[in-house]
Amino acid sequence: MTYQVEHFYAAVATLAGDGHIKHRLIRAYQDNLDSIDDLELPITLKETFAELKSRMYTVTPLKGEGAIRASVRKMSAREASACAITILSLYSDMLQLSDGAQASLPLNGEEAQVVPPFLVKSVS
Repeated sequence: MTYQVEHFYAAVATLAGDGHIKHRLIRAYQDNLDSIDDLELPITLKETFAELKSRMYTVTPLKGEGAIRASVRKMSAREASACAITILSLYSDMLQLSDGAQASLPLNGEEAQVVPPFLVKSVS
């Protein structure tokens, strides 16, 4: 597993834990994803992760409060849930893109495996 996949796994595990969605989102992002640079991610995930990161830094923090906590505090429960779903989706996409996780599919009909005639059920 790559560094990023491990961090996304830890974030998803945190999101699946106990507590209010906002508290879980803060912990999941702050403890696991904040250190990830979007340039380290596969190109297909960079934009989505950058948007998530932007949502986590939209609010100027109050005295003694971090930007992530301030941004999540201002979110509705629905917005926090949407961020959690984005994290889960990014994790799922990373698994599909990681080495060996995706089977090699034929590019055209010629590369498809031919089913032997004795395995084909007749419809008569």
